[in-house]
Formats: sequence, C-alpha cells, structure tokens
Amino acid sequence: MHDDRPLVEGRIGRFIDQRINPAVYVSRGSTTVTAWTVPDEPVPFDEAAGQKFEPIEYGAAWGAPWGTMWLHVTGTAPPEWFDSRGRLPRGMIPELLVELGFTGGPGFNAEGLAYRPDGSIIKAVAPFNNWLPIDPKEPLDIYLECAANPDIPGFQPTDRGDKATAGSDPIYRLREIQFVLRDATVWELQQDIAVLWSLMHALPFDLPRRHEILRALERMTDTMDPDDVAGTAAAGREVLAPVLAKPAYASAHNIIAVGHAHIDSAWLWPVRETVRKCARTFSNMVDLMDRHPEFRFACSSAQQFAWIKEHYPELFSRIKAKVAAGQFIPVGGMWVEADTNMPGGEAMARQFVAGKRFFIDEFGIDTPEVWLPDSFGYSAALPQIVTASGSNYFLTQKISWNQTNRMPHHTFRWEGIDGTQVFTHFPPVDKYNSDLGGSDLGHAQRNYRDMGAGTMSLVPFGWGDGGGGPTREMIAAARRTHSLEGSPTVTIGSPIEFFEKASAEYPAPPVWSGELYLELHRGTYTSQANTKQGNRRSEGLLREAELWASTAAVRGVFDYPYDELDEVWRLVLLQQFHDILPGSSIAWVHQDAERNYAAVAERLTAVISAATTALAGKGRKTLLFNAAPTDRDGVPALGAAGAPTPNHSPPRKHRRGFVLDNGMVRAVVSGKGLVTSLVDAASGREAIAPGAAGNLLQLHRDTPNVWDAWDIDEFYRHVVTDLTALDSITADGADVVLTRSFGKSRIVQRLRLATDAPELLVTNEIDWHESQKLLKLAFPFDVHADRSASETQFGHVFRPTHSNTSWDFAKFEICAHRWVHVGESGYGVAVANDSTYGHDVGRRTREGGWTTTTVRLSLLRAPRYPDPHADQGAHTLRVAIRPGATIGDAVESGYRINLPARVVKGAADEITPLLSVANPATVVEAVKLAEDRSGDVVVRIYESHGGRATTAITADFPYESVEFTDLLERPVDGPALSHKGATAAFELRPFQLVTLRYRR
Repeated sequence: MHDDRPLVEGRIGRFIDQRINPAVYVSRGSTTVTAWTVPDEPVPFDEAAGQKFEPIEYGAAWGAPWGTMWLHVTGTAPPEWFDSRGRLPRGMIPELLVELGFTGGPGFNAEGLAYRPDGSIIKAVAPFNNWLPIDPKEPLDIYLECAANPDIPGFQPTDRGDKATAGSDPIYRLREIQFVLRDATVWELQQDIAVLWSLMHALPFDLPRRHEILRALERMTDTMDPDDVAGTAAAGREVLAPVLAKPAYASAHNIIAVGHAHIDSAWLWPVRETVRKCARTFSNMVDLMDRHPEFRFACSSAQQFAWIKEHYPELFSRIKAKVAAGQFIPVGGMWVEADTNMPGGEAMARQFVAGKRFFIDEFGIDTPEVWLPDSFGYSAALPQIVTASGSNYFLTQKISWNQTNRMPHHTFRWEGIDGTQVFTHFPPVDKYNSDLGGSDLGHAQRNYRDMGAGTMSLVPFGWGDGGGGPTREMIAAARRTHSLEGSPTVTIGSPIEFFEKASAEYPAPPVWSGELYLELHRGTYTSQANTKQGNRRSEGLLREAELWASTAAVRGVFDYPYDELDEVWRLVLLQQFHDILPGSSIAWVHQDAERNYAAVAERLTAVISAATTALAGKGRKTLLFNAAPTDRDGVPALGAAGAPTPNHSPPRKHRRGFVLDNGMVRAVVSGKGLVTSLVDAASGREAIAPGAAGNLLQLHRDTPNVWDAWDIDEFYRHVVTDLTALDSITADGADVVLTRSFGKSRIVQRLRLATDAPELLVTNEIDWHESQKLLKLAFPFDVHADRSASETQFGHVFRPTHSNTSWDFAKFEICAHRWVHVGESGYGVAVANDSTYGHDVGRRTREGGWTTTTVRLSLLRAPRYPDPHADQGAHTLRVAIRPGATIGDAVESGYRINLPARVVKGAADEITPLLSVANPATVVEAVKLAEDRSGDVVVRIYESHGGRATTAITADFPYESVEFTDLLERPVDGPALSHKGATAAFELRPFQLVTLRYRR
C-alpha cells in the first residue's frame, strides 16, 4: 500500500479547520455595549458601576498598556432561537462570546472579568476561554472589567514593563460580544477529533494504532457532509467511537492529572495585576467545578488566597466551599512559590510558617506536599525545612530545563545536607501547564526514567504563568484518555492521591543527595542588586526586631508587636517570589520591591528603636546591642553592653601603596589598588597566591543566548577586562580609598581592617552605567581546595572547584549566602558579603605543583530584558576577607558584616541575653514569641560547622518547661534533652535544625 499519509492528513486538517471548527457556534445575536475607561489604576466594581458609560463600536481601539476599560453589556437573546413553547433547539447551549481583541495566548494578553449587577462574579474571559454562561430567557445585564495587559515581547528590550514609559496609545481593538448557540454535538465531535489527532501524531509511524486512527478520521471525513456539519456530526462521532473505545494497554503508564494554573505572583506584570489574574483564574475554576464534579484544581501560594479574601470576599466564600468539597485544593504550604537559593534560613522557614498557618486557619488543611514547579534550583537545605514544617512530599519540574545534564530519576528520595530525606517527584511531562494533548501525554510516558519500578506520574494541566488554568476542552481530553489505546491512562486527581499511591508502589526509590542545582538561570543570583540587597537587609532587620522585641517583652518593658511583625514578614516573603528576588521581572515589579523594602526598613527600625530604648531605659550611657549569635567587641551574643572605643589603625605608606595592620591581620595594597599580601598574625601565612593580587575587579561581556536577566552563559569567561587603571589612591582616616573609572561607570573602594576581627573590609561604591556587562571581584588564594563551602539555609553546601564531570562543569556559577570558604587541612580563607549571592570558585596549578584557588564575587550585571535599565545607578556592596579562617570563623564573619551592632543611649550598664549557648557550633537563628500569642519564647537553632555538637542552652528568664517543636511550633520528638537548672543540654547531628519552645 502506497504511503498517502501526508495527503490524507492534509485533507482531514482542512476539514477540521474550515468545516468543523466554524460549526461549533451557530445563530449569533447582537448585544448593546457601552464603555467607561478607568483614568488610572483599577477601581472596584461598585465604583466602576456608578460611572457614566458611553457607546463603543466594534473595531474601536481601547486600552493603553496596563489600562482598564469597563464594559456594560445588555440585550436579549434572539427570539428566533425559541420554538412556540419557548424551548431552544435540542443540543444547543446558549452562551455569550466575548472577543476583546486577543492577540496571543492566555496570561500574556487582554483579559476580562464578568460581574452581575449585584457585584457577584460570573467568570473570566481570556484567549481560548472567551465564553460566558447566560440564561437566554432573562435579559442580559453584565459588567466586564477588561485589562489591557501588554504582551511583553520576548527577549528584546521593551519600555512596556514600566508604566511611566509604556505609552498611552491603545493596544487592542474590541471585536465582538455576541449571543451564540453552541452545538453540543459538534463540540463533542471537535473534542473527539482533538484527542485522536494529537494521539496519532504522538505515536511512532511503525505502530498500527497510528494508522488505525488516521483511517478512522478519514472515514469520519467521508461520512460527514461538509455542507451540513451540524446534521452529520452525530454520524461522524459514530465512526470515531470504536477507536475511542479501545482501552489502554495493560502496561500503559498511569497519569494522575491535576488541574493547575501557574500564576506568577509578579513577572511580566506587576503584583497589582496578579491580584486580578487570581480572581479571573479562580472564578473560572469554581465555574468549571460546578459543571464537572470530578475536576480537581491544585492552588499553591497562600498569598494569592489572601488577596482573594481581601479584595473578592464573595469569590473567596465560593472557594472555601469548593475546598471543603475537595475540589479546590490548597497545596505547597508556602506563602508564595519562592526562590529557594537566596532566602535566608529563617525566611525560608517562615515561608512555610506563614503559608501553612493560613491554610490551617482558613481551611483546616495542613498541606502535606511542597509544590514548587518553576523555581530556579532547589537548596540542599530544603528537605530538612520541608520535613520540619510537617510536610512529606516535594514536587518540581524545573530541573528538566538543565542545559547540560539530565536528572537520572523522576521519582526519588531527596536527601538534604543534614541527612533528612523527602519523597520527591519530577513530572516527566516536563512542564506545569499541559493541555493533556497526545504530545504531552506521550512525552510523559516515554520520558519517565523509573520504568520497571514505578508506573505513574503526575501531570499539572492548565494554562499557566499568567494564569488561565484548565478549560472545558482539557476536561474533555481527560475523560477520553482515561483508558485509550496508545495513550497513558489519565485520571483527574489530587497531588496527595498521587503521592500516596506513588510512595506505596515505590517504597524504596533511589536517593539523590545534595542540592538540585538548575543548570540554567545562573544570572538570577546577581540581577537586580537593589532587590537582593533589600531582601538581605530585611532579613537582618526582622531578626533584630524579633530578638529585641522578645527580650523587652519577656523583661516586661514592651508589648510584643505581633500584628506589625506578621504584616512585615508577609511583605518580605512576597518579595522572595521566584521572579522578584531573582531579578527576572519587568521594571515595575522591581520598583515596587524597592519601595516595599524601604517601607519594611522604616517599620522594622521603628520596632527595633522602641524595643531597644525600652530595654536601655532613659539615660546617657552608650550601649552596643549585638543581635549576632556570636560575641563582638566584648558584647555578648544576643545582648547589649557598654560600647568600646573603636581603635582603627591608619594606613601606612608603602612604596606607591599602603599597608594596613591591626595586630591581627596585615594587608598590603599596591599602587594599583590591588591586595598583594594578606597575612593573619595567628598563622603567619600568606593568603594571596604568589604572583597574583586580590581585590581585582574584572569586567566581562555578558550576552547570554536567550534569557537576559536569567542567564550567565559559560562563554562569558571568553572576554574579560581586568580593571587595574586607577584614577586615584589615597588614605582617608582608617581607609585606603581607590577610585577607578571604566566605560560609563565609576567605582570607589574603601579598604580598612576590622577593629575586633582579623578581617579586611572592602566597601564598593559603584556608579554603574554599563550594558550587558558582568562585574566580578576576584581574590586568588594560596590554598589547595578541591571544594568550596557556601553558606545556605541552616548550614553550608560543598561544591567542587574542578570540572571532572559534566555535573561539576555545569556549576561554573554558584549561589552563596553570607560567606564562601575555601581551605586545605589546617588553613582556610573566608569571603563574606553583605548582599551578594552569585560567586564562582575555581583553581589552577602553578609551577611546582602548588595550587591557586580563586574566589570571585559577582557584584553587578546589566541585562536588557525584561527590564532594559536593570541595575543602572548607585550601589554599595561590602565584602570581608578573613585569612586563616575555619568554617566557624566564616559563619561569624557572615553574621558580623550583615548584623552591624546598634548603638543606643540609655541608663542600663548591660542587657543580659535571654539565652546563652555553650557550643560555638550551635547558632541561634531566631528568637521570637510564639505564633499563638501565648507569650512563650521560641528559639530556632542549628548546627553550623557540619559536625555533631553537644550543646547547652541557658535561659535567663523563668519558664515552666521546654520542648522541641516543628516550624509551626507544634510538639515533636527531638534529641534527648537533659536539664540542669535553667540549662537544657542535647546533641545535634551535622546541620540539624531544631525549634525550642519555652513555655512560660
């Protein structure tokens, strides 16, 4: 038999496009449409409905970028629809078809939300879901809030991401809003064809099933009358029924399909628009649930539920009813789908505390799974944090985006830095917005890497990124593929249904140990430096505010500001969303973030000032408040004492440069402003590699292939300029001050020695005006380090400094929190920072076999998309280099540079800490009062050195008992606890995180 497949497929495709699809909607009727354009930011329904609406014609231009237009649509259904008894033709479903002038797919386009005159929401309209239900026997009277969200062009500079530069010209044209009858039989035929057509193209050519489907579709085309599609649609369905009835293979892969609408809390739209996107998507999901009782929709991010509760209370009540019915399923247990590389330990914990408490308080649900399908890599500390929150499962698909290596498993146990394991699933469909078409289902089955051990995977389906969610067409596809030959089986279900079944059938899956490093989007550790600095400083201020407020409250001199701290925490947690903190959003988003961080700083500074003033009392004595977990300047950790007089040693001229020496460390700064020698007194060893120099600024060309703000591609290293030319070098008090100009930018560096630690401090004041450049600061050390240690949440992670394997090579840019440490037996160097996350660490062999290990900090980038002006302007970034450092010293340096001591005037001689810890490896990460407002003291601690630690914590306040809790402060089993007076002693395993609750 000759191969006529292309000819037959072309014929069938034309028949579908030109005959069947146009026949779905019949008998259109007109409406009356009037409009009111909102002059600025969106307004609520009540305000809009009271405005004066003017007539608008189809074809009229509307909607400046980010603008809003309200439409008032009225009319009556065409009388010819009804027979003499007032009945519609059998199989005809009345609807309102709304075409706002869509120019692309859902989530990146115009969108609308329909209201009844009483302000209750009907549902939303968007591309591929542009219909509204109507009662044809009642007059039509609805209001449509239409959002003119611009379709941000991909990967090229655009001014549309900033409201101030987006322009005022309309970007859409209103097409039509009409009464229509939907022919149910033709629509069902359309769904039959869609499933078979996509399945056919997903099957290999040598499989008989593919040809069977092709011939069935050909017979369907022959059977139907192209001039009478409505009259012959039933006959066409009869032809296809036998191929649709054939069951799936007994060994077919089993898919649990979970409705999902990945709604980025900000990205190519501002947060204010995300609020409306949530309302539009969620209203559609509730409507879909009403029509399809089997439908299940998983929704993460407590923040998005909170927005609906605040701004759309009527919709929120409907959602609560669907949650109770098991259809609308809160998942994830986090405040937002956060980045997990950069948030600090306590902030990462609070994502779960805030998210889970909201779900428990509002819905009575403690989410068992973590749902992070789109974050840019996953910290090795996460398994312990997930488990400490009370969750048991973890889901993502983002690692499928790896550029270099493919993960060996889709279902496995993920082991964190402390040894905690969590059951983890990567959906092999490799996306979070499937349409349940044959291509997606076939890919999930073929791609599944645990065949023979496991038989199932999860598929999140529904339009995503900008929202949208599942549609009725996707529900139809799920029904038809429940058991269909050639396809995996599909069952609509919930995430917990999948995880319980998958863990039961696969009780001993393989183990992946360590971070889930995304081999892509490495630039997100550096882009939008102001946003990253705001995050780091907010985390520090929150630590201080809770510590001093708790201390003052327990001492009886201050009322703990529960509400204020809750509000600020939630605001900070929102900024940690995986397109805000990583710096990958439009300008508007980052302008909002910077305003939010400024407000956070103001509010927390007020709390800190009030609490420390209450503790210090009224007086003129100078007190130094030390919020760090280690002593400094003679002031105990977590306490306050008299402030010593700083003793700065001024620089001495040395040849054309300077020497800095405080008795603990000696640094030589050359006439080029480079650090040519760095020796700590304790070891007497030179830290800088022979023939090399530290404090070297290096400027790279930074032009990634695709994702500007997201990516640093490996080839950036091919082009580099060492910035050694100096404008000036001078001494200023205790500082050596260097000025360099390059390109359109200028940098002033201040080098000084710490007064109470063997550290060289480098303050970088940068006026940055480059484009597509990457600025690095390099320190080459005379250390043989085969791995680097980088701080992560509640510990550190080791990464190789070599490129033995493709996995090692792919980590050419890494994320660290407050410090990086490189060392060999008996000696190491720590590099700490106050707001930098991106680093690279490499090594080379010198003549004679000695090794130079170079640590470089990624200070600034200048991507053009999606914010063409990212990072432009003034920045101040601080770095501390500590030679002769252990891991413990690195931990101390990280806290020191991020938590400067606070000077307060008062009457007290000292403020005794609420707690003291005996073992320096044990770090107090947070001190706060309990979430239930009982006044109990909650302390979060972890082992920081990577070894076992026997520790003793002594409380300086009366309490009835002390117990271990989870992150939500619920009692759990913990290490064996012994008491002696006010001291509790126990042993921690390496990197173990525990929460102690002192009941008062």
